[in-house]
Amino acid sequence: MRMRPLGRTGLEVSELCLGTMTFGTQTPPEDAHAQMERARKAGVNFLDTAEMYPVNPVRAETVGRSEEIIGDWFAKTGRRGEWIVATKHSGEGLKAVRDGAPISSKTIPETVEGSLRRLRTDVIDLYQFHWPNRGSYMFRQNWRYDPSGQDRAETIAHMEDALEALERQVEKGNIRFFGLSNESAWGTCQWLRLAEERGRPRVQTIQNEYSLLCRLYDTDLAELSANEDVHLLPFSPLGAGFLTGKYQGGAVPEGSRMSLNAGMGGRKSPRVFEAVAAYLEIASRFGLDPVQMALAWAARRPFVASAIFGATTLAQLEHALGAAEVTLSDELLEAIDEAHRDHPMPY
Repeated sequence: MRMRPLGRTGLEVSELCLGTMTFGTQTPPEDAHAQMERARKAGVNFLDTAEMYPVNPVRAETVGRSEEIIGDWFAKTGRRGEWIVATKHSGEGLKAVRDGAPISSKTIPETVEGSLRRLRTDVIDLYQFHWPNRGSYMFRQNWRYDPSGQDRAETIAHMEDALEALERQVEKGNIRFFGLSNESAWGTCQWLRLAEERGRPRVQTIQNEYSLLCRLYDTDLAELSANEDVHLLPFSPLGAGFLTGKYQGGAVPEGSRMSLNAGMGGRKSPRVFEAVAAYLEIASRFGLDPVQMALAWAARRPFVASAIFGATTLAQLEHALGAAEVTLSDELLEAIDEAHRDHPMPY
């Protein structure tokens, strides 16, 4: 398993990160614990969760359950030290969590304490803001994104307030490092600027959607990553499951995400299936498994620290772990870029 630096933290993380958003709904606790065991055996040392997990769907009665399941494994095994743990503070608008309260110096202490309690740990290695208070162009909002109504002064004041609260959490030893999620280049630059000017915790990572089907990160944010060592943690590197090929030809496997969310969060369209067909053909042409090809491609991008993948079952996890052994030739990468030009941003 290749290891990569995590921002400027000094930590080294595995190029694959175990995502846990199904722990507690599609993946029962015993299966989740088996996944953690198998992933560690394969060399994965990084896991990602969030206070709002599990998903599909997010419900008030299950908020925090994924963290609890992870914490139960730590308590049972005594092996918390083997993992670098990332979790997230939900942002404004999610009614299931604190009735949709925004990120602020008021909510940060209580959310950190809640995650520490559920994870049964003394410290969170990477604490992330799940999405900006001001909104985001992620989640398929990019097509009609309009930031013209934003209040810059309000945003900067919020950032200063949040960074001060984060610093207090670092001083208490509750969190080690800070990351963002679903952020923009401008937003990340402001977090970096304010942290440097005021000596506050520095942004180390950005967790945004990124895959063969969603390459929004490739321009301004990639340049930011290269110059500021703020590394990407791609989520949905398999395109929410589309890149497995399991939905081609109108198929909807029982228990799959599409069986629970027919529109796939706005991702489902005829163009997606055409793009997936192109990548499946490339995988076949080069003698690769499409899941492993897509995961390895996302993990090996120069601005990526670790690609976050989730598995409903242990068999799916085993399959995905094979990405660590995949070699990406120059010819393969050229074919992928050609397919991207033919099928840009299909959702």
